Amino acid sequence: MTNLNAVEGLDALTRSLARRTPEQLAALLTRHAEPLARRPAPTELRGLAGALWSYETLHQLVLHLDHPRLQVLTATARISQECARNAAPGPAAPAPGADYQSLMAHRLSFAHLATEPVPPEDVFAALGATPPGRTRTAAETALHALYDDGLAAPTEDGAIVVPPRTPQLLAAHDPGPLLADAPRPTPDDPAAPAASVPPTSLHDESRAAAATLAATLDRLLASLATQPAALRKSGGLAVREIKRLAKAAGATEPHTRLLLDLALAADLIALTRTPSGITALPTGAYDDWLARPPGARLAPVLAAWSGLWDIPTHTPFGETPTALVRGHDRHAPALRHALLAALAAVPYGAGAPLPSLPFTEPPEQEAGSPTPWNALLRAADWHRPLAVTHQPMAGERAAHTLHEAAYLGIVAHGTLTPLGRALLTDPRSLDRPLADLLPPLLEQAHFQADLTVVVPGRPAAALAALLTSAADRESEDHAVTWRFTPASVRRALDTGHTADTLLADLTRASATGALPQPLDYLIQDTARAHGRMRVLPAACCIRSDDEALVRELAAHRALTDLGLRAIAPTVLVSARPPAATLDALRAAGYAPTLESDTGTTTVERLPAHRATAPAPIRDHRAPLALAHRLLGVPAPRQEATRPGGE
Repeated sequence: MTNLNAVEGLDALTRSLARRTPEQLAALLTRHAEPLARRPAPTELRGLAGALWSYETLHQLVLHLDHPRLQVLTATARISQECARNAAPGPAAPAPGADYQSLMAHRLSFAHLATEPVPPEDVFAALGATPPGRTRTAAETALHALYDDGLAAPTEDGAIVVPPRTPQLLAAHDPGPLLADAPRPTPDDPAAPAASVPPTSLHDESRAAAATLAATLDRLLASLATQPAALRKSGGLAVREIKRLAKAAGATEPHTRLLLDLALAADLIALTRTPSGITALPTGAYDDWLARPPGARLAPVLAAWSGLWDIPTHTPFGETPTALVRGHDRHAPALRHALLAALAAVPYGAGAPLPSLPFTEPPEQEAGSPTPWNALLRAADWHRPLAVTHQPMAGERAAHTLHEAAYLGIVAHGTLTPLGRALLTDPRSLDRPLADLLPPLLEQAHFQADLTVVVPGRPAAALAALLTSAADRESEDHAVTWRFTPASVRRALDTGHTADTLLADLTRASATGALPQPLDYLIQDTARAHGRMRVLPAACCIRSDDEALVRELAAHRALTDLGLRAIAPTVLVSARPPAATLDALRAAGYAPTLESDTGTTTVERLPAHRATAPAPIRDHRAPLALAHRLLGVPAPRQEATRPGGE
């Protein structure tokens, strides 16, 4: 049986998409960017309609439906399938022992994919939303939202068509009664005490968390830039690497795993294949990230958390905690949205404390009243029914998600902070709330006579780099403290500073324009002892029992670039690595062999080169440009002439 109605449904969706403005179509493309990115970019509206109604895309989109939209879609799909079966029933199921032809004839009938247009009134009647009222309004609003998202389409006569795969996708979902409003995230208990004002405001809590997060992330990425982390052959970081990075960042191991995964999702870290294995190190975007203000640094990291396919701090029983593994939990983004949406309805001072970790299910209260935790999960389930209580370990996953949100400054005192509300509204518009939370970076420090230097806030990248190169960081809270020691000053001299240049740079960084006398003495004394003995570089050695040949090589004009120097009658040192030295000697007509550190001759093999794939470039104007092309509408001049950037 050919499902002609499914083809007509795609036609109806295509016509619905064609009636939109470029801005409306771009908004749809932006909302569905993640699932659509897993398919080839459409070249026509019909292709976009097919991508929206493909099983893979639908499987992802239905996770982000709230209770009213999911109820309307489920009821429409079941009525549509029932109407299709009544209109054109497929062949009866073959009896046991039927021949191959009968089995295939039944299999190829595709009766389970048959659909029919459904009048809206039938859907409303099935949901008990017939009379005018709050339920009817919620059902109509949900239906129009499904139209806007491309999960349903109206026909010419006003009926509803849905994707053919929808009945099978939602077969296990129990529609139940339609709830027009979300349940209260706090239990209705008349005996409960009135809301009390917490000791700190939401703004202060969020500001403290954001400042700690910015400093921790800065230290973590700086440590990774200094010493890249090696991944296991099976994937992910080893426990010892996580411990090392956690110590360098001053964070717990779960928070370190969280920040590593967020930095990877924000393209601040890349996984690079090397001859020794796969390593993780900062990308070129990290240098640009360092030059941004503190708020602009955190914006892409928090936006990455909202869409991350994983709960990094949650490790199921029996698994080894790791990091830098591409997540596969497609329910995690919907779970985050549901919890944040539920907490948005909690008044300030009425929120319950977060459940402790490791998580244990709280006991039920007497008289059948739900606990605050159960009330919160019930409210979250209304916002994303398929991603909360329908999933295993719902309470444990939700608890870890909320603890991550508290660490990121999104949740405090059992409700959303202003930063959390901004993230819930639009993860791409966090620059302004973060700028209000984090003050500008400081470019000057206070030098003290006890050889310490204090920055009363967040230091700029240049100031932090200067002080870190010449002093040891001691503490970091609301102010950052470094201490100068002979070893730290010697470290600065080793990097190319002289006493004069170091004193000049530190004087410019001083808030008073001068340095304490003890610091001046320390730098001068350390500089006088610096360089009294020298270590000469030698990339490799050339050894020969023929002393005349050694003198000949040292005087050969064609080998000048090697910087050959005799350190013994039979030994020369070269400033170039072994491979370059071998090539130069062979080009000059000699026939050297490569020797290992054990004295045996090394067999040379041709190296295998690998190319590094360029990182994808994200253009926020791409959805609007694609919408113009699909609709056949000329793009505005500024978008047509500058598609690649500002």
